[in-house]
Amino acid sequence: MSIFKPFRFISKHAIECEALNILESMKACPNYAPKFPLDASRVAEFLELDVVWDDIPNDEKGLIAARILPLERLIEINENIPQLHSGLGESTIAHEIGHWVLHINVPKVDRAIELTRKGITMPVEPLLCRNIENLQGIEWQAQYFASCLLMPRYILQEMQQHKDLTQWRNLYDIAEQLGVTISNLVHRLKDLNWIEIVEDSRQIHQKTLEPI
Repeated sequence: MSIFKPFRFISKHAIECEALNILESMKACPNYAPKFPLDASRVAEFLELDVVWDDIPNDEKGLIAARILPLERLIEINENIPQLHSGLGESTIAHEIGHWVLHINVPKVDRAIELTRKGITMPVEPLLCRNIENLQGIEWQAQYFASCLLMPRYILQEMQQHKDLTQWRNLYDIAEQLGVTISNLVHRLKDLNWIEIVEDSRQIHQKTLEPI
């Protein structure tokens, strides 16, 4: 039984809607109402996933940054990668949640768990993330989901009011408040077409924001 969905194109709009749907569902549960900076582990818990930091050994293909063990409903983050112990760590957890939402067939996981409890062994391979910077295919989709989850459009709309987005100090302030890296914030703002950065410089141009 394969619990992984076949690869398919997913639009940015559809991915952003998936992230927003989770945040909206959390709002309906007082114990899980999202607060920012967002604790991605709480989102995982809301989805009935556990998150652990552990020593993930290399395999024959090399370093593994994180992995999902579907039948255990477990996300493992490699504690031996120093750059993950920062805002990038939250992004990595959110990235794995993106894989769970976008690329894993959860009803099939639940069925496999049920069969396993009845003594029928269901071999299910983990989903491995090797290179957190190799954003192609499903990795790009999961990372875009993570950006939408940690930096939802409506929160950015609130935070940018009365702030000049052409000033780096304001961007660093927003990134700190959201618990993300400055590079992730800049990428998100550029993707939203709110800012552009002059090539080969640090000069920022702010674009006209669409109303909420």
